[in-house]
Amino acid sequence: MEIKAFVAVCAALSLAGCATSPDKISASYVSPLQYQGYDCGEIRGELVRIGHRVDEVTGHQRKQASNDALAMGVGLVLFWPALFFLAGGNDKKEELGRLKGEYDALQQAAVTKRCDLEAQTVQAGAAG
Repeated sequence: MEIKAFVAVCAALSLAGCATSPDKISASYVSPLQYQGYDCGEIRGELVRIGHRVDEVTGHQRKQASNDALAMGVGLVLFWPALFFLAGGNDKKEELGRLKGEYDALQQAAVTKRCDLEAQTVQAGAAG
């Protein structure tokens, strides 16, 4: 009975260390005022640049979350001490939230400046 309780506690502690799925990471607030000096071309360029970075970090985060889920399953069934090594510093949750916030702020700045970004949204990979 003590072993089951110990494993349950280890599982609960390790869940806190698992990488978050990128779909569950919300955008952090970034003020669109920082882009008020940008013209429409600069806003488009930043949207494309940040969109590419969001795609890159999302892929990394998705892979890390998948690896952690696999390690969790193996750890719970076969080797519970492995649970202590989940998400060993490779979680990009904060960066992804910030990038999503920057993307949103750029879109808000584009609306304020009445920039036509319809084609740019497709190019940027719709990073939302």
